[in-house]
Amino acid sequence: MRVVLGVGGGIAAYKACSLLRLFTEAGHDVTVVPTASALQFVGAPTWSALSGKPVSTEVWTSVHEVPHVRIGQSADLVVVAPATADLLAKAAAGLADDLLTNTLLTARCPVAFAPAMHTEMWEHPATQANVATLRSRGAHVIDPAVGRLTGKDSGAGRLPEPEELYAACLALLDGSPSGAAAPRRRDLEGRRVVVSAGGTREPLDPVRFLGNRSSGKQGLAIARAAAQRGAKVTLVAANVSLPVPDGIDVERVETTLELQHAVEAAAGGADVVVMAAAPADFRPASVSGSKIKKSSDPQAGLRVELVENPDIVRGLVEARTARGATAPLIVSFAAETGDVNGSVMDHARAKFARKGSDLQVVNEVGTDLTFGEDDTTVHLLRRGSDEATTVGPTSKEAVAEALWDTISPLLG
Repeated sequence: MRVVLGVGGGIAAYKACSLLRLFTEAGHDVTVVPTASALQFVGAPTWSALSGKPVSTEVWTSVHEVPHVRIGQSADLVVVAPATADLLAKAAAGLADDLLTNTLLTARCPVAFAPAMHTEMWEHPATQANVATLRSRGAHVIDPAVGRLTGKDSGAGRLPEPEELYAACLALLDGSPSGAAAPRRRDLEGRRVVVSAGGTREPLDPVRFLGNRSSGKQGLAIARAAAQRGAKVTLVAANVSLPVPDGIDVERVETTLELQHAVEAAAGGADVVVMAAAPADFRPASVSGSKIKKSSDPQAGLRVELVENPDIVRGLVEARTARGATAPLIVSFAAETGDVNGSVMDHARAKFARKGSDLQVVNEVGTDLTFGEDDTTVHLLRRGSDEATTVGPTSKEAVAEALWDTISPLLG
């Protein structure tokens, strides 16, 4: 797919670098067309290096190729991120004083704008009128997120995260008559899906906890992909700070016991439960009501008694068996490290047998591995099969799609 990434002159231009990477890593051909102001925030060498193409803001560069016409004519998608108030006004008025605004006038493919500006600018009647005009002409204007803006200000006007913008662009192409991209499957239409994400925290005292490095990125990608395929999604988020896509119900929890109760409650009537969260195996036997102080004796140390947390997946499987039911389909995750007793896959297969889930996603974890990273490699184990299907190394979004590709046929 040929994508034109227009970049406006705002501080959020740095996020467009990550959006560009998502497109290029998925194999799309991306031409970056920044405004002159955008280059004050992110320079042309950065865009050239990330896209593998020369970058220009002027219609006079390579004029024999007529870039002000050809770029828009040949595009399958144009996305402007960030779209400043000035850019929205120019696009609504049909002005064409640089390469990007010329491209917007010549494009006949889907066009998306991702506005980013201060709240007062976004809410101004002139900006809202421009947005309404663009939408009336068929352009897709993505509402800005609410959050921290430049300086100390907060409010509506924040550029959504690159992953959300990327997902919105793919959704925009569903059913595109140009054939630029295959329509996204709606194979989960009418299904209810529960996804857990993040890592639990077990309090030791009012200021300390035992936790892990899970960011929730993979779980969010799985939830987002399910929603885009038509599912009604409930996300049980354990200490996840990443933004959650619109249209997904969120239940926020902290501890493993809270995670267990929330997942069990949400699982009633669900077709699929995906346990992508990383719950702590143990928790302190007692929690101090006040901060634990250092001892005057440096040799004294601190002993903490731990008790085992419940196995949430095994509990779901046992409850399903007790009902004599076949739903929900249960997907477990095995974040493992190898040791003297076995490899990652040895431990994962033993865990799969112990939990009794229908499908298990296995990944190797550790420093700079999986947790918090954008890319990963996983191995899918399916009940009744000795074979493991490897996915990756690739983005967590691609892993999510591969997982649903595997789950969907199992739902009948």
